[in-house]
Amino acid sequence: MEHVHLVAEEDDLYSGYNDYNPTFDAEELDNDAGFQQAVRTSHGRRPPMTAKFPGTSTGGLTLGTSFGVESRFGSKSRLLKSRMPMASSMGRPMTGSVQEGIARPMTAVRAAGYSSAIIRGSTFDPLGQSKGPAPPLEGKGEDTPDEKVKILEKKVNDLIEESCLAHGRGDLQLSLDRAKEAGRKERALVRQREQSGNADQINLDLTYSVLFNLATQYANNDMYAEALNTYQVIVKNKMFSNAGRLKVNMANIYFKQKNYPKAIKFYRMALDQISNSHKEMRIKIMQNIGVVFIRMGQYSDAITSFEHIMSESPNIKTGFNLILCYYGIGDRERMKKAFEKLICVPLGIDEEDKYIPLNDDTHTNLVIEAIKNDKLHQMERERKALAEKFIMTSAKLIAPAIEATFAAGFDWCVDMVKSSQYVELANDLEINKAITYLRQRDFNQAVETLKTFEKKDSRVKSAAATNLSFLYFLEKDYDQADRYADLAMAADRYNPAALINKGNTVFVKKDNEKAAEFYKEALRNDSSCTEALYNLGLTYKCLGRLVDSLDCFLKLHAILRNSSQVMWQLANLYEMLEDPHQAIEWLMQLISVTPTDPKVLAKLGELYDSEGDKSQAFQYYYESFRYFPSNIEVIEWLGAYFIDTQFCEKAAQYFERATLIQPTQVKWQLMVASCYRRSGNYQKSLETYKDIHRKFPENVECLRFLVRLCTDMGLKEVQDYATKLKKAEKMKEIREQRVKSAREGSARSVRREGSASSDSGHSSHGTSGKGERLSAKMRALPGSHEPYEASSQRDIDASYVDPLGPQMERPKTAAKKRTEDDDFADEELGVDLLPE
Repeated sequence: MEHVHLVAEEDDLYSGYNDYNPTFDAEELDNDAGFQQAVRTSHGRRPPMTAKFPGTSTGGLTLGTSFGVESRFGSKSRLLKSRMPMASSMGRPMTGSVQEGIARPMTAVRAAGYSSAIIRGSTFDPLGQSKGPAPPLEGKGEDTPDEKVKILEKKVNDLIEESCLAHGRGDLQLSLDRAKEAGRKERALVRQREQSGNADQINLDLTYSVLFNLATQYANNDMYAEALNTYQVIVKNKMFSNAGRLKVNMANIYFKQKNYPKAIKFYRMALDQISNSHKEMRIKIMQNIGVVFIRMGQYSDAITSFEHIMSESPNIKTGFNLILCYYGIGDRERMKKAFEKLICVPLGIDEEDKYIPLNDDTHTNLVIEAIKNDKLHQMERERKALAEKFIMTSAKLIAPAIEATFAAGFDWCVDMVKSSQYVELANDLEINKAITYLRQRDFNQAVETLKTFEKKDSRVKSAAATNLSFLYFLEKDYDQADRYADLAMAADRYNPAALINKGNTVFVKKDNEKAAEFYKEALRNDSSCTEALYNLGLTYKCLGRLVDSLDCFLKLHAILRNSSQVMWQLANLYEMLEDPHQAIEWLMQLISVTPTDPKVLAKLGELYDSEGDKSQAFQYYYESFRYFPSNIEVIEWLGAYFIDTQFCEKAAQYFERATLIQPTQVKWQLMVASCYRRSGNYQKSLETYKDIHRKFPENVECLRFLVRLCTDMGLKEVQDYATKLKKAEKMKEIREQRVKSAREGSARSVRREGSASSDSGHSSHGTSGKGERLSAKMRALPGSHEPYEASSQRDIDASYVDPLGPQMERPKTAAKKRTEDDDFADEELGVDLLPE
C-alpha cells in the first residue's frame, strides 16, 4: 500500500529538499572530473538561466553552470536560496520565459559585441564607442640594451645626415662639428655593444660611413693631416670591403699639398685595387696621373697616360691635355695628329634640329617646347660649349708652332675644322687670326683678314665689320669707322656692339641726341649691355641732362658693384648737382675699391677744402702726395697749407719738389726763398734769391727782394741790385708798350676792311688771340700731365685743337694713369671688341 498513490492526493511542494545529494559536496570538487573540465573550458562560463517558472520538484538532472558552481561554495542554506530551479528535468532552460527587465542571454554572439546583461531600451553600441577613446599604448622601455643600441644608431645616422646637409649649404665648420659628434656617438655605440656582450653584432657599415664622412669634412676644411689619418684608419681595416678605392681621395689630398710623387704613388695603388670591369673609374684615375705628371714637368710620362686614354675611351679634356704635352715637348707632327683626334671625339649629344618643330602636330610641338630648355638640353649645350672652347684654345696655341708662320698654322687648323663636326668654328678661327695680327701690331693684315668676311653669312659679316669699325675708330678714322658700323648694322641690326660703334662715331661728331638714340637701341636689344648704358650716361652728361645721366650710372652701379669708373662718374655728377656730401660719400666708396688712386684722394681733399674742413682736406691731399708726389696742384695746396699754419720750413720742402718738377717756373723758386725769409733764415733766403737771379736775370720780383734783403742786412751789393732792378723795370715797360702798340695797329687794320672780310678777319684774330692767351697761360702754369719740362721755355702751339673738342669726353686706354686734368682721366667710349 505504501507504493499506492491516491488520485486526489496532491504532491508535497517541499518534499525532497532535505535529501542529501552528493553533487553538492564541495569537499570533493578537486576530484570531480566534470567540474575541473568546466573550470578549464567555456563549459563553466555559460550565462545563468533566466526562465521563470513555478516551483516544482528538483529531483531531475541539474546543469553544472558557473552560477551553480559559485553557489556550491556557500552554505547549504545559501545554496538553496540562490540556486534557481531548472526549466525541466533535463536541465534545459526555457526559451520563451523571460525574467523581468532582463533579456534572453545571447552567448553565441558575444564576440560581436552583444552582452547577456544588456538592458532593454539601451542604445546599440557593438564597438564600445560610448566608452571613450582607448587608452594610449604603453611605450617600450628604453632600459633594455637593444633599445639603447637602436637609439644610439639613430642618433649617429641623424648626425651624419646633418653633416652632409650643412656641407651642402656651405657651412663647412658646422658639417665638421657634426661629423666629429657622430664619431663620438659611434664609439659610444661600440662600447655599448661590447658591454652587452654583442660585440659580434657591430654595424660595420655605420662605422665606415662615420669615418668616411669625417675624413671628407676634414679635407673640405683644409685639415689635410687629420683627413689622411682618418683615411688610413679605413684603408688599414681589412673588414671594410673596397676600402682601397679611398686611396684616390688620399692622392687628391697629396695633390692639393703639391706632394706630387706621393699623389702618383697612391693613384697607382688605387688603380691596382680596381678591377678592369670598372673601366670608367680606371680611366679617370689615369687622367689624374697624367695631370700630376704635367705639374711635375714630366711630359713624356703624361703623354703615355693620355695616349692610353685616347685609345681606350677618348674625351675632349684628355685630348686637350695631350695637345698641351706635345706643345711642351715641341713635337709639331704629333700636335697635328692630336688636334685631328680632338676634333673627332664624339660628344654623345643630339643635334639641334631635334628641338625645331617640323610639322603642325600640336602634341609634338608641345613636347619639343617642353624639352627645349630642360636639364638635359642645358647639359648638352654646356658640353658642346666646353668642346668648342678646348678646340679654339688648342688651335690658337698650336697655330704659331706647327708651321713656319702663324698664318699658315691658322689656315691648317681652319681646314681641319671645316672637315669636322665643328664647321661653324672655322669663321671664329679666322677672326682670331685677325686678332692675332692686332696683337702683333700688324694692323694692315688684321684689316685685310677682316675684310674677307664682307661676302660671308650675316653673323660672321657683322662680327668682322664690328671689329673693323673698332679698329678705324681707334685710328681716329671716323669716316671708315662709321662706314663699317653701318655695314655691321645692315648685316645684323640686333648686334648691340655694332649699334654702340655707330653711336660712338656720331658722338665724336657732337650729335649727342642721335648718339643717345643708338645707345638706347643697343640697350633695347641687350638690356645687360653695360657699354651702351655707360655711354648713354656720358651722352646725357654732355647734353646737360644731369638727372638722366645720374639715373643711368645708378643703374650701372647696380650691375657693376665694384666699378671705379662708375663710382667716379656718380661722384662727379653729384658735385655738378651741388651736392658735395653725396659726392664725398661716393668717393669714399671709390677709395675702398681703389685705395691708392691719387686723383680720387686729391678730389676728396678738394671737396673737404670747399666745405671748410681743412684737417680732412690735408689728410687726403697728403695721402695723394704720398702715392703721386708729382702733382703740382697737390704740392701747391700742401705748401700753402703749411704757410697758413706757420710751418714755413715744411712748406719750403714741398716748393722745392715743385722746383724739381718744373725747373723753368720761377714762381716755385721764389716761394722757396719766401719760405726761408718768413722763417727768419735770411742768409738761406739771400742765397736762394741770388741763385734765382743767376737763372732769371730779368725777373723783377727777384731783384726787388734782393734789394730789400741787402738793405736790411747792410750789404754792399744793394747798389748793384738796385741798378739792375731799374734796367729790368725799364725793359719790362718797353715790352709792354710794344705789345700794346701792336694790338692797336691790328685793331686799326681790322676796322679798315670791308664787312665781309671784317667778319673773317675778326674770326681769325679771335682765334689767334685765344691761342696767345692759352700759350701765355700754359707758360705761366704748365699742366699737371707734364711732370718735367725742358731747360728752355716751351711754347704751346695755339693752333692745336683737340680732335674730341674741349667739351668732349675723351676715351681712355687701360694703360693710362688717372692723372690728367680732366675728370678721372675723362670717360671712355665703350667700343666693343669681340671676345677671343
